[in-house]
Amino acid sequence: MLLALAGFADEVTGTLARLFAYVGALALLAILGLYGLDQVPAIGVSEIAARSGSGWSEAGRSHPAFSVSSLDPLEKTEPYSILRHTRGGRKDILRWSRDDKPIAELQIYRPGGELKTSLSPAADLGARMGIEDRATLESAGLIDSKFGTVALLQPTARTGEALSCLGFFRRIDDRALEISGWSCQGETLPARRAAIACTLNRLSLLSAGNEPKLAELFAHAELRRRGCGPAPMADWVTGMENPRLRGIL
Repeated sequence: MLLALAGFADEVTGTLARLFAYVGALALLAILGLYGLDQVPAIGVSEIAARSGSGWSEAGRSHPAFSVSSLDPLEKTEPYSILRHTRGGRKDILRWSRDDKPIAELQIYRPGGELKTSLSPAADLGARMGIEDRATLESAGLIDSKFGTVALLQPTARTGEALSCLGFFRRIDDRALEISGWSCQGETLPARRAAIACTLNRLSLLSAGNEPKLAELFAHAELRRRGCGPAPMADWVTGMENPRLRGIL
């Protein structure tokens, strides 16, 4: 009887030892997998962080705070990138491509203590658009959006495919927020202007975190939201430089 009990105890002990070893192996594989996932986005945003200047790094554990609803099934949304600065700033970056070619970028910047050392809006946009140093940006008019009037910028030397794109910039001082980006969507200048306005009007807030002013800003902006439907012909003729989008999204 004692021999049987001893044999049973040895068998249970061996089973438990194998079970603990199995669970430990699974835990190790899970840790390695999570570490690998954390490293993948860093490859895609390292260049963006470098363009933004020193002090910026990828925030792999942060959650997206914004989204833009898609109207074109042919557009591919690139991975959502988040950069944080050592002085508190945060940049949420959305990018789109078509046929593996970048066609648009949207950045929502919530500055921290680093704002005074950041690049000027024109210099920052020029770097993000891949414009050579010899080509500077100049004003390309204004468009209306749910966030108010947005300034457009275009390269002074408009030659080549990349230089046909439009940059845009909107600073909301009382909310400490900057919205900027560039777009190559549209074959004509009015079409590119309308595409940018449509993108901004489709921008929505997912989470404000501990920033009630940000939630208030988007709540008020939604009341001024315009659609992305085709504008009447009269608007395109009489307001070619500043078309106003109409309709229901």
